Amino acid sequence: MSMKQDKALVLLSGGQDSTTCLHWAIDRFGRENVSAISFDYGQRHRVELECAQAIAAAAGVPQVCLPIDTFAAFGGNALTDAAVEVRDELNAETGLPNTFVPGRNLIFLTYAAAYAYSRDTGHLVTGVAQTDYSGYPDCREATIKALQESINLGMESNVEIHTPLMHLSKRETVELARDLDALDAMALTHTCYNGEKPPCGECPACLLRAKGFVEAGIADPLLADA
Repeated sequence: MSMKQDKALVLLSGGQDSTTCLHWAIDRFGRENVSAISFDYGQRHRVELECAQAIAAAAGVPQVCLPIDTFAAFGGNALTDAAVEVRDELNAETGLPNTFVPGRNLIFLTYAAAYAYSRDTGHLVTGVAQTDYSGYPDCREATIKALQESINLGMESNVEIHTPLMHLSKRETVELARDLDALDAMALTHTCYNGEKPPCGECPACLLRAKGFVEAGIADPLLADA
C-alpha cells in the first residue's frame, strides 16, 4: 500500500522523550501533518495519560488514546503490577530491570502501524533510544529495523519508523528539546516511575532525567514549581 509521505503519527507516552519527538515531528512534517497516539495499557501511573493529553493539546495536534489491557494481565513488572516495587538492581536471570514490560514497544508500534495504515499515514515516530535505554532490548536500533520490515511485509505497506533519539544521550535529548523550542512542554511531562508529582527524584527514571538536564546546563521546567 502506498502511504502518504507527509503524514506522521507520534507515539506519545506523556514523558520527556516522546514529547521531544512530538516537537521533532512537528518541525519536520509540519503541525498540520502530525497526530499523536497514546496507549492505556493498565499502567499504574495514570498521570502519564493525562500528561499526554495535555502535551498534545498544547502542541496543537490531535491525539487518540487506545486501550490495551493485556499487559496488566501479564503482571510481573513494576510498571503494571502494584505488587512489584521499582528497584535499581537487574533481574539475575534476564539481566533486565524490573520496569521492563515484555513486548511493550513491539506491540505499541504494531498497533500504531495498524492505526496509521487505516489513515494513510506513512511515518511513525517513537522516542526509543539505545544510548540511555535503561536496558530495554526493544529500544535498540536493530529491534526497530526488524520490526519495521516485519510490519511492512505483514501489512503490504511502506511505513517508516523514525527514532530521532536513538543515538542521543539524555543530555543531547535535552539540547534537542531546547533547539526545538520544546522546553516549555517539558513542564507538562511525567517521567517518575513512582508516579509522584512533583517527581520523587530517586527512581532510575528521575535520576536519568536529572542527569541529562544537569549535563546540558539547563533547569528542568518540571521542577520549576516543585
